[in-house]
Amino acid sequence: MAISYKKLFILLEEQGWTTYRIRKEKLIGQGTLTALKNGTGGLDSKTISKLCKALSCQPGDLMEYVPDKEE
Repeated sequence: MAISYKKLFILLEEQGWTTYRIRKEKLIGQGTLTALKNGTGGLDSKTISKLCKALSCQPGDLMEYVPDKEE
């Protein structure tokens, strides 16, 4: 996986966002949220913008590039 969203989940927890609140305020759908947690999904620029506004952060606070390990 090239993009990791671990930083997003840390930030959500630090700011007290629950899965229920995330869905209620329509920041991220349940399917997308699950895919991000499993490392199988990504976010489009519209969603990144909504998250940055809601969390008062920059895109780099939500995600980071992680090079794939070569075997």
